[in-house]
Amino acid sequence: MTTGVRRRMGVEERRQQLIGVALDLFSRRSPDEVSIDEIASAAGISRPLVYHYFPGKLSLYEAALQRASDDLAARFVEPPEGPLGARLLRVMGRYFDFVDEHGPGFSALMRGGPAVGSSTTNALVDSVRQAAYVQILSHLDVTEPPARLELVVRSWISLAESTALIWLDGRRIPRAELETQLVHDFAALAAVSAAYDEEMGALLRRVIADEPADGPFADLVGRLITLAG
Repeated sequence: MTTGVRRRMGVEERRQQLIGVALDLFSRRSPDEVSIDEIASAAGISRPLVYHYFPGKLSLYEAALQRASDDLAARFVEPPEGPLGARLLRVMGRYFDFVDEHGPGFSALMRGGPAVGSSTTNALVDSVRQAAYVQILSHLDVTEPPARLELVVRSWISLAESTALIWLDGRRIPRAELETQLVHDFAALAAVSAAYDEEMGALLRRVIADEPADGPFADLVGRLITLAG
């Protein structure tokens, strides 16, 4: 009979393991429902050892949120190649992959969870939004956005967040439809802004010129024409 030997971990390796275990548990249930004892058991260590690496549940929770926020922000990274509509659709696919896999954790990140009022938690949420904002501007090949474009992009990011949170409450609309709808929403927000601002109009014309006939932006135009008819 062989006996398994538990490998001793270094300090940083153990910290990263605990963060991963906590994130997994927080992703499946509300952080309020996850105890330090449960985290310790899942990590295969004692409760006092958890406190050796983290002073309390809040600090471990925030470390898990940091990893989650880094992961979520990375979902907006997309090579600047091909039409914008297809790129945004891939971004939304990865975004909803995260939402699907980390439902309670995503809700906790965006709503605050047990760390409501925590400046760290608020900063993490802001960092995700800012990373998404920078990436979308990169997709548009814009470095100094005019005020109306900033309004469009930041409004769309907020819309994606609220849509995902509502979708998690029952998942009553097919996920793929929501991903496409959010890409259409971006085009619609940009179009409304372009109706009031020539600079936005020029940007929108540049974007549309690169869109294929079977892309999501063209699909939106076709749906609107059908609706009008």
